[in-house]
Amino acid sequence: MARKRARGRAVDGILLLDKPGGITSNHALQRVKRLYDAAKAGHTGSLDPLATGMLPICLGAATKLSGYLLDARKTYAVTAALGASTDTGDADGEIVQRAAAPPPDTGRLRDVLKSFLGESEQIPPMYSALKRGGRPLYELARRGIDVEREARPIRIDEIELTAYEFPELSFEVTCSKGTYVRTLVEDVAEALGTLGHVTRLRRLAVEPFDPDAMVTLEAIERAAESGNAALDALLLPVDSPLEGWPRVDLDAAQAARLAHGQSVPADGSWPRGRVRLDAAGAGFLGIGEVLPHGELVSRRLFL
Repeated sequence: MARKRARGRAVDGILLLDKPGGITSNHALQRVKRLYDAAKAGHTGSLDPLATGMLPICLGAATKLSGYLLDARKTYAVTAALGASTDTGDADGEIVQRAAAPPPDTGRLRDVLKSFLGESEQIPPMYSALKRGGRPLYELARRGIDVEREARPIRIDEIELTAYEFPELSFEVTCSKGTYVRTLVEDVAEALGTLGHVTRLRRLAVEPFDPDAMVTLEAIERAAESGNAALDALLLPVDSPLEGWPRVDLDAAQAARLAHGQSVPADGSWPRGRVRLDAAGAGFLGIGEVLPHGELVSRRLFL
């Protein structure tokens, strides 16, 4: 009788992968998962194949935090070409239209970029992983099908021109979750009276992580040759994304109540809203929420 394949080793932590260009985020995830022989893994926020940069990968227990990391602000370095649009919004697509508009001057370009600061709405591109009827939109787009998409709220916190020599412009942008940089470039080009598409894209940071902690696939492969200890040394602790969160320290009895699905009367000094939970003698316990009426409930426990 054939033996069942092992599910992988128990490894918990967060890896800040410096994703290379030319592969999908899922491809990068699967390579990391195999190198770690991890039983469970997931990433937080896809990068297009063309894009490089920070892709947080959660291993083991850290996957319980994936949903919270999706809300994080992100910073990108963007290079775009003005004067032409592609069917995908980036250089991986085919040029579908060219514009004969004169090159915008630098002052006009800076003003237009600044006009995107703050809250607005953005229509997601057809070449995206959003689903319609259970199918990703990019599958429909490849068949030439265009469907109506609802505009979604986004926020641009910082945007700065870093280089410009027509037709190429570069800028850095810090934005909320759900912001499609390809669509942002197309919208900026439209505001300038022309067309545009992304030619290079690098995710510089995902809050609250330090960009200097990113590691390449090559570095992971070298670590794998030295064994599990070297691999695990590349990981951040499971609770590292919550370091800036308000913290509630619990005694053993309070921790036990939460572990059994019961609420805990909130201390008057505890902050309201989502909090990091730590238990005496046990350290990080999970995520809770102090409700407005003064009751602490668990939202995600690491037991």
